[in-house]
Amino acid sequence: MKRTGRRMTTTFALVLLVLTLALAGCGNSKEAEEIPAATSTGPVKIKVASLIPPMTDILDIVKPILKEEGVDMEVVVLSDNVQPNEALANKEVDANFFQHVPYMEQFNASKGAKLVPVQPVYDAIYGGYSKRFKNIADLPEGATLVMANDPSNIGRSLQMFADAGLITLKDGVGIQATQADITANPKNYKFEEVDLLMLARMLDDADLVAMTPAYASPLGLTPKKDALITEREDSAFTITLVAREDNKDSEAIQKLAKAISGPEVKKFLEDNYADIALPAFK
Repeated sequence: MKRTGRRMTTTFALVLLVLTLALAGCGNSKEAEEIPAATSTGPVKIKVASLIPPMTDILDIVKPILKEEGVDMEVVVLSDNVQPNEALANKEVDANFFQHVPYMEQFNASKGAKLVPVQPVYDAIYGGYSKRFKNIADLPEGATLVMANDPSNIGRSLQMFADAGLITLKDGVGIQATQADITANPKNYKFEEVDLLMLARMLDDADLVAMTPAYASPLGLTPKKDALITEREDSAFTITLVAREDNKDSEAIQKLAKAISGPEVKKFLEDNYADIALPAFK
């Protein structure tokens, strides 16, 4: 009986040992299965809204540079100057590149949005153009002067008209000016406010049209050669890369900011747009 008992005890111990080892082996196997194998992640994808050249041209230059940095940028070309900010505020895109800071601030104030400037890119020389006259002194009594209808560009245009001596504005209004701030209009000029994208078309109907090079350039017009008047060089209207408060510091947006103010973009502006756009970075 004792031997039989000892055999049973030994056998039972061996069985326990085998089961313990087997269970330990299963546990190790499961742990190994739960550790994921190292995988290479794909590029970070971002969307950037824009409108027209040279903004879209600049983004095309930046795109392959970003690809090397692990950022896949999609350029979303929209059809008016309201959509890019609406899309950014609604998180349909991650940034936009088409506007100056006063325009962005006006959008924020009217919509309660939190868009922020990220990187100034270039200064577009703002000017007044005419198909009918070669000199600003030739503008007749009652001439029609056209400008974009958003508050920031209304103020910008009126300030330029005032600097050229066409009108007088209330003291201190600056780029916040509206037509109500005109205190003197010796030649009784008429002022018409139209959508930004309509400016170029108005050249056939108006006596003077205020617009940026982005809209004048496709017509073969440059501010230095063709504008009857231009704004002062200390303009606050630098075309700027814009993002949201919640994503402005993200790695992808910061890489975009670095690329869009890099030597490739500077050379592109100097080679192709020297007469209409000056780099706003060193």
